[in-house]
Amino acid sequence: MGANYAEIRAYGPYTLFVCIFVAFGGFLFGYDSSNIGGVLSMTNWLSIFGYKHPDGVGCAISGVYEGQTYCLSSANRSLITSLLSIGTFFGALSGAPIADRLGRRGGIMTASAVFAVGAAVQTGVETVPGLIVGRVIAGWGVGLVSMMVPMYQSEAAPPAIRGAIVSFYQLSITIGILVSQLVDLGTEKIHSTASWRIPIGLQMVFAVMLFAGCLFIPESPRFLFKRGENEKGRQALSRMRGQSVDSERVQVEMAEILANLEFEKSLGLATYADCFKSGHNGMLGRTMCGILVQMFQQLTGVNFIFYYGTQFFKQSGVGSPYLITVATGIVNVGMTIPGIYLVEKLGRRKFLIYGAVWMSVCNLIIGVVAVTKAGTTSANQVLVGFNLMFIGAFAATWGPGAWVLISELYPLKLRGKAMSLATASNWFWNWCIAFCVPYITDAQYGNLGSKIAFIWFGTSLCGAVWTYFYVPETKSHSLEQLDKMFEANLKPWQTAAWVPEDSAVLSPASTQVKDHGDVEKRA
Repeated sequence: MGANYAEIRAYGPYTLFVCIFVAFGGFLFGYDSSNIGGVLSMTNWLSIFGYKHPDGVGCAISGVYEGQTYCLSSANRSLITSLLSIGTFFGALSGAPIADRLGRRGGIMTASAVFAVGAAVQTGVETVPGLIVGRVIAGWGVGLVSMMVPMYQSEAAPPAIRGAIVSFYQLSITIGILVSQLVDLGTEKIHSTASWRIPIGLQMVFAVMLFAGCLFIPESPRFLFKRGENEKGRQALSRMRGQSVDSERVQVEMAEILANLEFEKSLGLATYADCFKSGHNGMLGRTMCGILVQMFQQLTGVNFIFYYGTQFFKQSGVGSPYLITVATGIVNVGMTIPGIYLVEKLGRRKFLIYGAVWMSVCNLIIGVVAVTKAGTTSANQVLVGFNLMFIGAFAATWGPGAWVLISELYPLKLRGKAMSLATASNWFWNWCIAFCVPYITDAQYGNLGSKIAFIWFGTSLCGAVWTYFYVPETKSHSLEQLDKMFEANLKPWQTAAWVPEDSAVLSPASTQVKDHGDVEKRA
């Protein structure tokens, strides 16, 4: 950690503050994705958005309100839950032109405004179509923010702790999930529309907080240099690094960014087609790496727990399903914190491989017990215990790891486009999980129940194998150095040993910041 501490000192605390603040965008993502799972089980909500039913038998979700049983069908549950991801998918795809036109900061502000509108619609309506419209609008905002925040962080963060900084985005997601679970727990007993309007309406407050905060932070220096606004870029870089515009560190970093930009400009204008060019120095491998790492992140099955955990634990016979769901949120937050350290300590490859193996073992045990001891007290204990360990494994590894990796893979010229494709992949597979899983697990359809863990076992194991053969090691290098590493055309398992020729240029081992911002050469 000594080198990382020196890096933090060299870059100044303001960079860290800004990068951690914009990570609050992940809070919107986490809160909205988890919030709906608790709301769907609230009896007042069911009385408005569901339909009357004699006994609740055969319903995806049922509840009794003022002596009457109400039911929600599997189709409506899937639509209401999954259509957020339709909005996020298109939000992520639209992120590239917005990021290139309005900037990274402007993109985050746009996302906040769109999300607030979607939350307002969801809070005010009392029909399923209206709720779906609100969730699609909010989803567009979430899709934008999920692409903009890691991009902004990766362009602003010091190389030695870039992975840890981007991991704060995932930590913010987990905090949003936990807060939504706690709010749902606190309002689910309210005997009025406030039980669900409060947790949904709070999202508007969070969006306004992010929008307002962005008014006071600088634009990404790399974006400004890309736009040809070199003086603004230099000022933003100086502000980020806490040093004068004429300091050696600012000048050296600016020169590296501009040199890389000049090289990229010599290759012509960037298009989406460039993301899929193969051959030497082609982008196809890097683009597909980002798309597939986000696919495998979703195919761990973690969002099955966050979307449907309350109903799943209830249907499995587990007592206090709301409390168990809150426990998953606590584990999710708690285990993301060591992940911030481990992503730099282990590197991206080991980090993801170990996590995938850990998750596959947890799911294998859940599946075996679901087959051999279904419905017993011991089976429910295993279901809860190993689901918590599974959540912990995800939170410590693949949760932050996928976002860290896609923020580092791409050249500045194509970063917006390639990151939008990778983020869209995340949301496409998120939608598949949200829409399809109820039909796989519910008794009136596939009736897999807890045995769905066998699917997550297989997909996690495939993720471990894929990571070994296709994921490069990207830690500790500047984004410009990583471009040179990819040009070297190394095998993924060889990249951990790669050392750039200019590795000492911005190393904290070679420079130290004095109290007044000057750079002092070490002996």
